[in-house]
Amino acid sequence: MKISPSTRLTRRGFLAQLGVSAAGLAFAPYVLAEREDRKRPNVLLITADDLNWDSLGVTGCAIPGVTPNIDGLAAQGMRFERAYVTSAVCQPSRSAIMTGRYPHRNGAIGFNDINTDVPTLTESLRTAGYTNGIMAKVAHLTPQSKFCWDTVVPPAQLGDGRDPDAYYKFSKRFFEQAKSADKPFFLMANSQDPHRPFPDVETDKAQGRRVSRYYKPEEAQVPRFLPQNVPGLRAEVAQYFTAVHRCDETVGQVLRALKETGAEENTIVIFLSDNGMAFPFAKTNCYETSNRTPLIVRWPGRVKPSVNHDDYVSGIDLMPTLLDAIGLPMVRGMDGTSFVPLLERRKQAGRDHVFTFFSTTSAKMDFPMRCVRNERHSFIYNTWSDGKKEFRNESRGSASFRAMQAAAKSDDKLAKEIEFYLHRVPEEFYDLKSDPYEKNNLIDAPEHKDVITKMRAQMLDMMVSTKDLLLEGFRKRL
Repeated sequence: MKISPSTRLTRRGFLAQLGVSAAGLAFAPYVLAEREDRKRPNVLLITADDLNWDSLGVTGCAIPGVTPNIDGLAAQGMRFERAYVTSAVCQPSRSAIMTGRYPHRNGAIGFNDINTDVPTLTESLRTAGYTNGIMAKVAHLTPQSKFCWDTVVPPAQLGDGRDPDAYYKFSKRFFEQAKSADKPFFLMANSQDPHRPFPDVETDKAQGRRVSRYYKPEEAQVPRFLPQNVPGLRAEVAQYFTAVHRCDETVGQVLRALKETGAEENTIVIFLSDNGMAFPFAKTNCYETSNRTPLIVRWPGRVKPSVNHDDYVSGIDLMPTLLDAIGLPMVRGMDGTSFVPLLERRKQAGRDHVFTFFSTTSAKMDFPMRCVRNERHSFIYNTWSDGKKEFRNESRGSASFRAMQAAAKSDDKLAKEIEFYLHRVPEEFYDLKSDPYEKNNLIDAPEHKDVITKMRAQMLDMMVSTKDLLLEGFRKRL
């Protein structure tokens, strides 16, 4: 059902047309009492696939010109320094974004469907008269019927989700169709860069794939959470940054299409990555570089260009934030909270920590983890770690990991890091001020006992309130 933006409605009347009771929304802090005549904003959600938070020029990458389009977007909006996705792997991360719920609360703890009784962002938008579109990563939001797509552009039509020119063509067509239909739109434009497989000169040439710039190993900036002097690792990081640059070109082409169709001024643009890079200690874990994401929000006339350095925001906060920004009713059962106050540069309580989760790899292997982190410390619970089970994920088969294993034969420190990575311990605790890359586990340090106790209590409270599947196992450890 479409509700005309020119119709003046009371709060109760607006909710009634949507079939939602006002009483059921008593907890929603930002539902408008009355709506004046105005055109609803469009929403363009752009995601990168396996992009590390610090791989952009604007977040500290020193490679010249690697992400000019994303850097330009950041200069026009608000960038969040402490933004985190909920789960550091594709489908659970995206499902949390689109439902506002933790994985164990929406059903998509791994590569599986959300529960059919869980409301989605696109269901709310369709009810309000929006046309919904998705480009690539279609199979990572299921069942598809719950996401109400009016336009679906599969990755095959987008050069396996890696052709910037194809993104321009199809996004422009979508924007034009929405304009012709006089409907507000929601487009989820998903780049499949810099997900593996990374660009390779010979492979790309054989497949006729356009790559505008290949980075050389000596040009690569190896992230500090990885060993710095491993030649094979540096070579693959260079391939990764080639994919990062192509992702940036895709972002630029989608934004170009938005501008050319005249929709730029009335569109909320959000950019983020679904998780960290597919290298050891990042993707499919609960470390800082696993979940931290380069979140940018541009909303012309409403959000001033700035950087939020202090507040923790999460993937589960995006759905309530968009509902709030558009002026739609909040949906029952969301774990996230709107951060519209932050976009308006107002203070908001409860933004001093964040929870992150991991459960299952794409190969259906279970490695359940939970983390709570704040400005100073992180606490991680690894329910799978028993001293025998060995961690396996996508990056285990990479050239980078093989190079690290080879280098570890003559590097005792690296050998110990790899051994820890493969087996972990049930609990990890890090002092992020002295150890920002989380290498020195202080779980048994007596001087941190009180802080660890407090963070365990925070995690227990979250598990109890959300009926976490790991609750009983964690209780036994206390």
